[in-house]
Amino acid sequence: MECEKLDLKHMDLLHERLKNISTPMAEYSFANLYLFRRIHDYEVIHGKDLFIRGKSVDGYTFIMPTKNINEINMDYLKEMAESVDFVFPVDKEWLNYFGEHADYYNFEGDTDYIYTVEKISTYKGRKLHKKRNLLKQFLQEYSFECRPLVDDNVQDAFYILNKWQDDIDLPPEETDFYSCKEALEMHEKLILCGLIYYVDGKPGGFIMGEELNDETFVMHFAKGIKNYKGIYQFIYNDFAKRLPKKYNYLNFEQDLGKTALRIAKSSYVPDIMYKKYRVKSW
Repeated sequence: MECEKLDLKHMDLLHERLKNISTPMAEYSFANLYLFRRIHDYEVIHGKDLFIRGKSVDGYTFIMPTKNINEINMDYLKEMAESVDFVFPVDKEWLNYFGEHADYYNFEGDTDYIYTVEKISTYKGRKLHKKRNLLKQFLQEYSFECRPLVDDNVQDAFYILNKWQDDIDLPPEETDFYSCKEALEMHEKLILCGLIYYVDGKPGGFIMGEELNDETFVMHFAKGIKNYKGIYQFIYNDFAKRLPKKYNYLNFEQDLGKTALRIAKSSYVPDIMYKKYRVKSW
C-alpha cells in the first residue's frame, strides 16, 4: 500500500473517478479536495483500491471512498477503516451496504445546504421577502455589469477577495481566504467557472464553482464587498438566473459548525439539508 499527500498530480487519477459518483455531496470533487487539502490533511491511499484519508473539521480521521460504495469490496473497506475513526462522507443511500448493524451518525456541521435554482433565482415566498427587498434596493441603488471570470479579469477578483478579508474580523488562517486565492490562481486547471460583477464600474463580487453532477452546481466561493448593500442577495440571484437550464439545484456546501455560516445559509431557506454520515463500524 502506498500513501501520498494529495497534490495536483492526482487530478488525472481522481477527477473523473469522483465525478462518476452518484451523490450531490460537495466533497466528491477533485477541486474541493485539492483546495482544502491542507486543512484536512488529505492523502491518497493506493492499495487494492483507491481511497482518500483525511481529518474532519472536528479533528477525527476518516477514510473516503473514491467510487460508488456498491463497487467497493466491503471487507477491504472494513480493513482500511480500522486505521481511522470512521468512513466519511457516506451518502444516506449507501448506508444499507454497511448492513443492519452499522454504527453511524451525522455531524451537523458536515451537512450541505442545497437550494433549488428556481428559489434562488426568484426569492419567492414570505420567508424570503427580506432577500427580495435587499435585491430590489441593490438594483435601485447601483448599476452593474456581469462578466465571465477569466484570466483577463482575475486580478479584479483578487481585489474583491482581499477587500472581503480586510472587512471581516478574522485572520486569513481562520477563513477560506487561502483556498479561494488558490482557486482563482488555478481556476482553469481545476475546471472551475464563475462570474465576476462590477458595481458602478468597480469590482464588487464574484462566484466560483463547478458542476457536481448533471443537475447540481456547487458554489465553492462567493465573495462580495459589503459596502454595496444587498451584494450577496444580488449575485446569488443573478448567478442562478444565468446557470444553464439543466441545473435544478445549487449546493452552498456545509457550515463547518460555524454559527455565522449556519445563520447566513439558513436564511435562504434550504430545500434540502443533505446529511453526510460517518460510519464507525459494521
